[in-house]
Amino acid sequence: MSELPLSERVRHLRPTAVNSILAEVRTLRQQGRTLYPLMRGEPDFPTPPHIVEAAITALRNGRTSYPDNRGELNLREAIAQKIPYDPGTEILVTTGATFGIHAALTALLNPGDEVLLPDPIYDAYTSPILLAGGVIRGIPSKIINGRFTLDAETLDAACTASTRLLLLNTPWNPTGTVFTQAELERIAQVVLRRNLILLSDEIYEAVTYNGSHHISPATLSPELRARGVLINSVSKTYAMTGWRAGYCAAPAAITQAMFLVLQQSSRGPATFVQDAVTAALNGSQDCVEAMRVEYARRRAQVIEALDGVAGCRVLAPQGGFFAMLDARVLQRPSDDIRRHLLHQHGVVVAHGSAYGLSGEGTLRVAFATGGDTLDRGLIELRKGLEALQ
Repeated sequence: MSELPLSERVRHLRPTAVNSILAEVRTLRQQGRTLYPLMRGEPDFPTPPHIVEAAITALRNGRTSYPDNRGELNLREAIAQKIPYDPGTEILVTTGATFGIHAALTALLNPGDEVLLPDPIYDAYTSPILLAGGVIRGIPSKIINGRFTLDAETLDAACTASTRLLLLNTPWNPTGTVFTQAELERIAQVVLRRNLILLSDEIYEAVTYNGSHHISPATLSPELRARGVLINSVSKTYAMTGWRAGYCAAPAAITQAMFLVLQQSSRGPATFVQDAVTAALNGSQDCVEAMRVEYARRRAQVIEALDGVAGCRVLAPQGGFFAMLDARVLQRPSDDIRRHLLHQHGVVVAHGSAYGLSGEGTLRVAFATGGDTLDRGLIELRKGLEALQ
């Protein structure tokens, strides 16, 4: 029997690096192997109790019917207390940041439009761009003074008559870079001069270290706000990955277009989930700070455990819960190093080349999970790197 034909758009899609590695992990676990997962960006904290209680209360009060597809008004108003957007026309609640990115790209791109994508960057951005008919133009970055940097001149030189949009992520996954105001202002000049739209993914905004602070590009000027789409979620900030709740903010015309996309693809998060998110935003933020302090401790642990091992160096992250390990001194493809660490030492990390050519020679080490997993994983990771040396 011949295979049924699939659409052209699906033919170009590939599994994300995490999903591909997880397939290897499942095979090894079925063989009885003990593994130390230092790969995923999933907080190991439970969702704070007051947020859980808000969901339970909502369920008991019968909040189980269809939600307002734009997002429940109480939640949009809570978001508007955090960011200066109109809850009636400029805010859209989505099923996680992932759907927000999909809705924005679908609403903004025509076939053949180019999207500027910093390299390396979270690889799950690639497929939604392709599904929306976009063309990816990778913008190479460099490691300067221990951090990945994006040069505005390189960004400007990459623009063509077909360039439509810049997708920026700050704090920047996987690199850990938090863009400074000066860096963002230089990038903003390119966006405005080239008449681009800036899609800003800010899901790691609450997790920064050592004096680095998240700055939303939309706050830099009214002109940039008018050309910007903000994407965010509660997954990382409040340890709510499984709740699948995010939000977007943009000028009313863009938000309306995204809303039309959402209506064809989703109905938004469940009503009781939205009530829980409202409680998260309106309630005490002490839980957020407590988690950030623990991530800072783990960050220091990673740096101490790995810096200098086998001639490698840790690029100390300014934000997020990933540390990039610069292993170029080993002169091996990063995926070969990753496979050696997984199969010989049971350590699960991601290879930098999965996120773009500029990531080659690096490894992404996650510290979203702590405890014995991080303790033992770092020991085995060190052993594995020393063996390669």
